[in-house]
Amino acid sequence: MSTTDVVITGLGATTPLGPDVGSTWDGLLAGRNGVRAIEADWVDRHDLPVRIGAPLAEEPTERIPRVQARRLDRCEQVALLAAREAWADAGFTEPTDEHTDVDPERLGISIGTGIGGPSTLLNQDDLLEQHGIRKVSPLTVPMLMPNGPAAHVGIDLRARAGVHSPASACASGAEGIATGYQMIASGRADVVVAGGAEACIAPITIAGFAQARTVSTRNDDPEHASRPFDADRDGFVLGEGAGTVVLERANHAAARGARVYARLGGYGITSDAHHITGNHPDGIGQIAAMEQAIRMAGLSTAEVGHVNAHATSTVVGDVGEAAAIRKAVGDQPLVTAPKGSLGHLVGGAGAVEGIATILALYHGIVPVTRNLDSLDPKVELDVVAGEPRKADLTAALSNSFGFGGHNTALLFVTA
Repeated sequence: MSTTDVVITGLGATTPLGPDVGSTWDGLLAGRNGVRAIEADWVDRHDLPVRIGAPLAEEPTERIPRVQARRLDRCEQVALLAAREAWADAGFTEPTDEHTDVDPERLGISIGTGIGGPSTLLNQDDLLEQHGIRKVSPLTVPMLMPNGPAAHVGIDLRARAGVHSPASACASGAEGIATGYQMIASGRADVVVAGGAEACIAPITIAGFAQARTVSTRNDDPEHASRPFDADRDGFVLGEGAGTVVLERANHAAARGARVYARLGGYGITSDAHHITGNHPDGIGQIAAMEQAIRMAGLSTAEVGHVNAHATSTVVGDVGEAAAIRKAVGDQPLVTAPKGSLGHLVGGAGAVEGIATILALYHGIVPVTRNLDSLDPKVELDVVAGEPRKADLTAALSNSFGFGGHNTALLFVTA
């Protein structure tokens, strides 16, 4: 391993399967379900056709003091929790103004989000309409702005090398990790806390996705609603959560004796330039992103033994990605789609699923794709279903594709 390589030394997450990485990973291996009925009065008030989602397994206020939580949008709360776990997991001490572990001037943040703080926007607008300006919080803008999650993590960890917040829809979390790599490779930072966060289970987002007919309407059977690659899929399930990784220059990690989960060998970032919600019918952007990541890592397609698919459970999207994977990598990798258990975490998806990919490499086991009862015949891939699959893996891809034609592929390699 070169001293200039970028390695992963810390992992953090809070998801519909658990409040941390360990519980989330165990849930993926067990094929547990994070989807359930949305217990909110606005579901009935607006007579929404979609009444299911994948909310957090643990409320952020269980670990964030309520006074602080009231000053943060939910999206900012989950980002903070994931970042703190990753920081501790990397072996760093409690941050202070004068770090002993890493120079603050060499510490960066890159945390993406697809939407940001819609709940804050909705709630504060309701207060303005109903009670006037005096009821509107002076923290409204800091709570709803998309850079809020990254900014709060940067303040919490005293990071001064730069704070970035990619907003690339469902590719935001993966692009956050790729941007973190760029910060280290360019010489700006030695350590970057990178990933993505989202918490947008709200009336307007549910209604918007329902009107676009992209979400599942299995309200009477939430456990089986999210079913990537299955012939009977009918749309994704909106979830919430965050994932972050600690990216570190390899020689910096070695100098402090850090445990290394994997190396971020390469990434690919492309755009379809085709449609605001639909992928290019020939998958040109997705194929190019995967090929770029493999080429950047200096690997052959034969060395990629696992692909963590974006596979949201939409009728068209899953088949399109399956064809793109075959063209870019072939049909030999073991494929899994975590959204069967997690739902779709939007801006947090690429980061949380990136963590799952890292752990698959680290432990040599690929999680199951939940609810895959009958593989769509158009999906000509080896999709792991039923039981996790042990494998001798040296490299794995994690795909994230978003509205607007954003495509990001991350290539992780064993350390």
